[in-house]
Amino acid sequence: MTTSTENIHTIRWEGAADGNLVLIDQTRLPLDLVELTCRDLDSVWEAIQQLRVRGAPAIGIAAAYGVVIGLQDAGDLDQQSFNRRVTEVCDHLATSRPTAVNLFWALDRMRRRAEQLQPAHTPTELCERLLEEARAIHDEDREMCHAIGRYGADLLTDGTGVLTHCNAGGLATAEYGTALSVFFTAQDQGKQLHVYIDETRPLLQGARLTAWELKQRGVDSTLICDSMAAQVMREGRVQAVITGADRIAANGDVANKIGTYGVAVLARAHDIPFYVAAPTSTFDLSLPDGDGIPIEQRASEEVTHGFGRQTAPDGVAVYNPAFDVTPAEYVRAIITERGIIQPVTAQMVREMVSALP
Repeated sequence: MTTSTENIHTIRWEGAADGNLVLIDQTRLPLDLVELTCRDLDSVWEAIQQLRVRGAPAIGIAAAYGVVIGLQDAGDLDQQSFNRRVTEVCDHLATSRPTAVNLFWALDRMRRRAEQLQPAHTPTELCERLLEEARAIHDEDREMCHAIGRYGADLLTDGTGVLTHCNAGGLATAEYGTALSVFFTAQDQGKQLHVYIDETRPLLQGARLTAWELKQRGVDSTLICDSMAAQVMREGRVQAVITGADRIAANGDVANKIGTYGVAVLARAHDIPFYVAAPTSTFDLSLPDGDGIPIEQRASEEVTHGFGRQTAPDGVAVYNPAFDVTPAEYVRAIITERGIIQPVTAQMVREMVSALP
């Protein structure tokens, strides 16, 4: 167990290509700051599936390192067998969660890198090069987070009240986050914000994770129940909403944690700008609109037995989608590491995402 946040990173790699992946176990926050060491492929899969690591960018980073772990025992394989093993490892990790596009983006990137490196390298050398690729994905995400923060902070003025939903901070990324990066960067610039944090039911990522991160950084913040957002807006406490995203379709429709769509509708009703902060890797241009985004359905026990305590009668039917889709028309702008997409249209999305980095 770790009791200090000093030198703690959401995701880190220990050692060379035969090393381990170390994650903050986010299911233990906010009471316990515990690091989980993943030494085999199944432990990485379980960490992603059970939300020990969560947030689209962080899932992608963890999966990239997971590919390296899955190939650690493949040093003696011939080239054909090694290729099969790469496919098996990537396909297995891809089954951990269906909605966050960064997972599939990272796995596809690792597959392509393995193909590019053959046949000039031995399997052992390939593992070393793939670790370099995973580290590159990690480093690039860190840089993207800071760039998103710089663009997004320009949208906020000193004294702004901002509402956010779920967790899109350093715990969900390599560093600083996406939505929270905007807050942290504004803080670095000397702007004083007040952040209202939705609990984000049923797993309370806002209450457990976002509130924890903002307290660590000393950002003025207030936790509210999801059902309080309308009243807080009506009272004039909120001048902007910023959330993250798990997948964005070609037309700008945004999939994010369940409840986000409702917040966007409320923001529209109160004439409050609704912003989404996400790296370009979160866009899925293969999907014309949000209707094609797969929505993860999670266990009913997350609703009926939240955190181990039963709060519903036995046998009650439960509907538990982990995400919803906010139509592009409700999104004032999307903040990316390359700039701000505004207005949010298919053409503007295509131009930004297709532009050279």
